[in-house]
Amino acid sequence: MIRILAIDDDEQILRLIRNALAREGYDVTALADPLELKRVKPEEYQLILLDVMMPGVDGFTLCEEIRDSVDCPILFLTAKTSEADIMKGLGIGGDDYITKPFGIGELRARVAAHLRRERREKRNVISIDGVRFYLKEKKVEYQETELTFTKSEYAICEYLAMNHGQVFSKDRIYEHVFGYEKESDNSVITEHIKNIRAKCKKGGLEPIETVWGIGYRWK
Repeated sequence: MIRILAIDDDEQILRLIRNALAREGYDVTALADPLELKRVKPEEYQLILLDVMMPGVDGFTLCEEIRDSVDCPILFLTAKTSEADIMKGLGIGGDDYITKPFGIGELRARVAAHLRRERREKRNVISIDGVRFYLKEKKVEYQETELTFTKSEYAICEYLAMNHGQVFSKDRIYEHVFGYEKESDNSVITEHIKNIRAKCKKGGLEPIETVWGIGYRWK
């Protein structure tokens, strides 16, 4: 289910957002206090709605604080529509504006459009069923516990997870991890997968599935 985070100090606006988007099947987290952002993980949402004018911490500040850790679209909710404000918002990492007051139809359409267009490459963090990959640090966590992999093991996990659901042959995995210039050795991948599974199992995780006669996939 697509998860959406909405932050606005106006409770009526939050109710409108929550009700309108929930009817479309989205899981909406609504926060009236921008300081409550500390109790959630923004990187686990597929789209974020930020009110610009809020007491204490405004939407621009929040956007600057979280943009380095999230890749999803960030849409500002605002009555401020001057060119300078628009340029500032987009310049700090925002994707779009929804001008107040707005209708339910517009909100749904704009959110749906951004989710459809979202094809950006994940640069920072991806989260799949509780497994979180920190792409810059090359680190994996599951249920707040770090899973320790070698460089090659991590590369295999990241490749399969980034393409979860797809099946890859041992040759394809080898080429991606080690490069085309090396001679393929299927036994290397077999051993790496065995080690990955053993480490994951200790943490109560079994993410890699064997598709007999074809290869492996991240479930």
